Amino acid sequence: MNAKERFNAVLNYQPYDRMPVMHFGFWGDTIAKWRAQGHLEKCFSKESPEKIDHVKVAEALGFDHSHICANVMIRTLVPGFPETLLEKLPDGTEKHMTATGVIELRKPGVVSIPAEVDHTLKDRRSWEKEFLPRLAFSEKRIQKERLNKFLTEEKDRETPLGIHCGSLYGEIRGWMGIVGLSYLYADDYDLYVEIIITFADLQYRLLEIALGFGIDYDYAHFWEDICYNHGPLINPKVFRDLIGPHYKRMTDLCKKHGIHNVSVDCDGKIDDLLPIWLANGVNVMFPIEVGTWNGNIQPWRDKYGRELRGIGGMDKRIFAMDYAAVDKEIERLKPLIASGGYIPCPDHQIPPDAKWENVQYYCEKLRRI
Repeated sequence: MNAKERFNAVLNYQPYDRMPVMHFGFWGDTIAKWRAQGHLEKCFSKESPEKIDHVKVAEALGFDHSHICANVMIRTLVPGFPETLLEKLPDGTEKHMTATGVIELRKPGVVSIPAEVDHTLKDRRSWEKEFLPRLAFSEKRIQKERLNKFLTEEKDRETPLGIHCGSLYGEIRGWMGIVGLSYLYADDYDLYVEIIITFADLQYRLLEIALGFGIDYDYAHFWEDICYNHGPLINPKVFRDLIGPHYKRMTDLCKKHGIHNVSVDCDGKIDDLLPIWLANGVNVMFPIEVGTWNGNIQPWRDKYGRELRGIGGMDKRIFAMDYAAVDKEIERLKPLIASGGYIPCPDHQIPPDAKWENVQYYCEKLRRI
């Protein structure tokens, strides 16, 4: 079996020869560390000799492929806001305007998520002046050259291909911040709904055109990141009533084009949103973060049955430990693998504390399953 056949067989509860060995990318600092250690001599791009080819890195470690799908649509703000350094503070911290209109603080040498201190999108005036024009539909949002390339390569493709459907709430949360968006629900409900509908309509229209190219996708994928370690950053009832229907019409469109596995990338404790996604056609949960809340597909499978699939759920922290820790993690994953419809994958990008030899050892052992 090739990687495409293997991926689809596992998610569809069909026979397969071995478990796919998947990843979700690497931190830049991880690549820099491995390069300094001399592991990446054969992983440079042919086109740009100084640039690391991440596909070659994955192959050198023993991964089959990643769960990174095709971005063939420009789904967000066009044009983006000009990225600008607004101010330098006495302690070296810099205040920046991002492409999404967020004002954030960045400190040189600090790699954690920057603190957001202000947002351009605040109310109807800023929505209509700054954001609504940037969300206008245009054929230029469709990346036709990339779509035609996928279409040309269709018959020879041996790895799974997904289409990125966008975001229906997480992107908006990024524009306003969780506090601003939460207050907007109470202060101007009509605007809150208008923003959701406007953005969802754009995502749907772009997806409809992209799927019309006739490419045989193996899955579709959404991104949200709207949960934290105790649960959702949105009231589940609001998510069900206002966001759920937009998921349903997009997943129905995917099914019309032969795509039956639809995944969502949402970090954090997703338990309260999971039944809403499942009821609206999203049946593959990712990355199932182990984290401090022990994300695990098994309790969800017990509750919702085999319609629920999963990719992820492998505790990436063990890559910083030793072979014994890797063995223990694989033993923990074995019964989940045996239940079907589940593919282990590090539960996010592989961090800088990961040891090259531990990742190789994990790939080698998982490949035998």
